[in-house]
Amino acid sequence: MGDKIIAQAKPKAEEGRHNLPFAFRHYSPGELGQALRKMYLIRRFEEGAEESYTRGLIHGTMHLSIGQEASAVGISLPLTDDDMITSTHRGHGHCIAKGAEVSRMFAEFFGKETGYCRGRGGSMHIADVSKGNLGANGIVGGGIPIAVGAALSMKKLKTGRVVVSYFGDGANNEGAFHEALNMASVWKLPVIFVCENNGYGMSTSTRRSTAVANVADRAAAYAMPGVIVDGNDLSDVAEASHAAVERARHGEGPTLIECKTYRHRGHSKSDRNRYRTKEEIEDWIANRDPIQLFEAQMQEYGVIDAAGIEAIRTDVEREIEAAIEFAKTSPAPDLAGLTRDVYTDLA
Repeated sequence: MGDKIIAQAKPKAEEGRHNLPFAFRHYSPGELGQALRKMYLIRRFEEGAEESYTRGLIHGTMHLSIGQEASAVGISLPLTDDDMITSTHRGHGHCIAKGAEVSRMFAEFFGKETGYCRGRGGSMHIADVSKGNLGANGIVGGGIPIAVGAALSMKKLKTGRVVVSYFGDGANNEGAFHEALNMASVWKLPVIFVCENNGYGMSTSTRRSTAVANVADRAAAYAMPGVIVDGNDLSDVAEASHAAVERARHGEGPTLIECKTYRHRGHSKSDRNRYRTKEEIEDWIANRDPIQLFEAQMQEYGVIDAAGIEAIRTDVEREIEAAIEFAKTSPAPDLAGLTRDVYTDLA
């Protein structure tokens, strides 16, 4: 797609470029268009998964990241396919932002052989090693020490790669969080810790569960930078990610980034949202939706026009429809291979 989806909107004067938000100074119109496309792809993937669940095509539960698209895409902007991530139970957005194929993701949801984990992993355990995605994790904070181990390997092998560890606000009160940050700082490992703080650990507000006002405040205890960003502003997220990635690549050690964001849906499909007011949810959706905010910025700075935005939406819609059809028509796993990939033959 690239520049083809960007309408010929007239850019603002070059002399005002230094006043532009970070992303608009450092990325081309084509790259910004692809970022918007990924945000749409995440949103429609999540909505497609929700619709499929309602129709009985998907079983079990799922944790949707609708409303958190700017965090995943903004963090991924300075990353390459060689860089790695570890994800969370709410990890579909991270997976797509890192370049996963939504057809194979849907196939995994549907429990089909063509899925990323051959239908064995489901919603919370998708991995795509070819794109550096070491996998999602259903354990709260479970991916944080894995990321530190991967970062230690990258440092020892002198690869120049970095590792991003996503986790939610609930994980910052787990012991693994503190142990991992301490070890990463002591050894100056190339890892970026990204807390997606959507305000609630399941149904408990962070105001009731966390002693400090901001998760990023805890970085001081481990002698690393702690950065707070508007997690719904892609440019703000990308700027923090760029600085943290550069720091890590130059051997200066880890960074803790806290993305203040909000999930539009409940914690999972069983969540009745009784701990949040209707007014709070509607205010975030109406006034702080990350896709609407990024669209407005792109139009304001002459990167895209309404026709270009509509072209992206139409293209994404086609991809999602094709992906769901691919998943529906893919073969189910053969029962004869039930124990495949479960045991390792050491002989």
